[in-house]
Order: sequence, then C-alpha cells, then structure tokens
Amino acid sequence: MSDQIRDTLQGGCGDQQAMSIHTRKITDSCRDKDCIEDLRVYLTKGSQSLLDTCASARVRCAELLYTYIDVEPVAFDRNHYCIDVTFYYRILADATIGAARPAALYGLAVFTKRAVLCGEDSRAHIYRSDTRLCAPDGFTRHYANRPTAVVEVLEPMVLSSKIRDVCNDKCRDDCTLQIPAEIKCLFDDDLVLSGERRRLYVTLGQFSIIRLERDAQLVVPVLDYAIPTKECCDAPGCAEDPCEMFSRIPFPASQFAPNDCDNNCSAPDYDYRGSCCQD
Repeated sequence: MSDQIRDTLQGGCGDQQAMSIHTRKITDSCRDKDCIEDLRVYLTKGSQSLLDTCASARVRCAELLYTYIDVEPVAFDRNHYCIDVTFYYRILADATIGAARPAALYGLAVFTKRAVLCGEDSRAHIYRSDTRLCAPDGFTRHYANRPTAVVEVLEPMVLSSKIRDVCNDKCRDDCTLQIPAEIKCLFDDDLVLSGERRRLYVTLGQFSIIRLERDAQLVVPVLDYAIPTKECCDAPGCAEDPCEMFSRIPFPASQFAPNDCDNNCSAPDYDYRGSCCQD
C-alpha cells in the first residue's frame, strides 16, 4: 500500500497541520506593451459602402472580442514553448458624408503576436474526467503533457486611424485571413475581405501579460479554513449601511468658501471631494 501524504509539517515551533493542494505553478511569464500600427479593419458590407463614399472617417473605439492561444514546443529546446496569440477586435468608427450626421460603421481587426517562454519539461500526460478525446476543445494525447498558456489583456486604446485608397489591381491582395465562425456570428453582416476601393486602418495600443502554467501538487501549512465573513443579501445595496458609507466621505469644507473672482471656472461643478471643473 502506498504511503499517504503526511498531515503534519516539521517546524521550529513543533508540528503544524498541513494540507495537500492542487494548483497551477507559473513556470515563466512576460509582459508587453504593443503599439499596433496600421492594423487593417475588415468592414461589413454596409459599412464598406459607406467608407467608399464618405469624406472622412474616424475610429471611435475598439473592443476585444476574443483571444485565441496556441502552444507549440520549440524544436531545438524542449523546455521552451512558442505561444501564438491572435486577438480579434471589433472596431467602431464614424464616417462623415456631406453635411449629414456621421454614420456609424464597424468591422473586424485581427492582430497576431508570438512569445517564447520556458514551460519546463514534463513527461507526465495529464487527463481529466471532464475532457473528451476529439472534443471541441481540441484535446488530444499529443497535447496532454504541454503547459497551459494564459493571456491577460486590457481593452485596447485607439491611437489613430486613416483611410487609404486601393491603388490598382496590383495592390488588391487576395485575403487569406481565416476567421472563426464564432467571430463571424458576432457581426450582423458579411465581412468584406477583398475587392474594396478604400480601406480603413487603425493604430491600437495594448497592454498584455502572457504566462505558462503547469499543474502542481503542493503541501502547505493550514492556518485556518476560509469562512466567508460577508452575510448573504437578497436585495441590491443592502450589503452596506448607508450611514456607515456616508461617514467615510470627507467633509467638503471647500464648498463653503466663497470663490475667487479670478477663478476661471464659470460654472464650478464640485464633487464630494471638493474638486472643481470635473470633465
């Protein structure tokens, strides 16, 4: 019969109760600050028609829709892995047509980046009861001993945008972009991948963290079991006493003082902290 994990730890203050836990160990990680210049926007058919006739267009915002992650071992170093990350963005812009009110147009932008991280070597194949062979998650025996890649990313920042004319047939590159069906379903019209007269480009700023994780079993000291201290509540706003919340607001003494005649704020708008001219 195999030995069981001991439920005590030896320490300077005597034996201490211990517990075996399963967690994910971070083997390597990196952070990145990407300035994605002139990222092509694949507009919907209706939006592309507006772009072809508009006088100008300006990107209003960008939304991260999905992030696809692929992990492959590096051929010359089995301890390292290539993490290919593909970001799918929904781009919303305003097109100016004559003197009319700007018309909204939107489309898809795709950005791919690669990182190489140490994932440590593991000969163990890990299977779980809730994972099925050839299931939609793509799990196979070939991937059973690879680390798990995790990507944390903030919403992108729109830095600039521009419109370019497609000069001639030589510039009309045939698009080979493969867009997952789940991404296409997020748009109510087909995306224009080629054959357009004008194209919209956007420059985005993005912060991301990429890391590799492996399953690990650890023995940790037990200090106490985690018992929630917050009481259950069935109505919004009842978790905190309003008087207790009000007691933590500082007294706005500046609101009781007369304003200087040279004050540039013609219509001061104070918040509870006494600040002026809030945007």
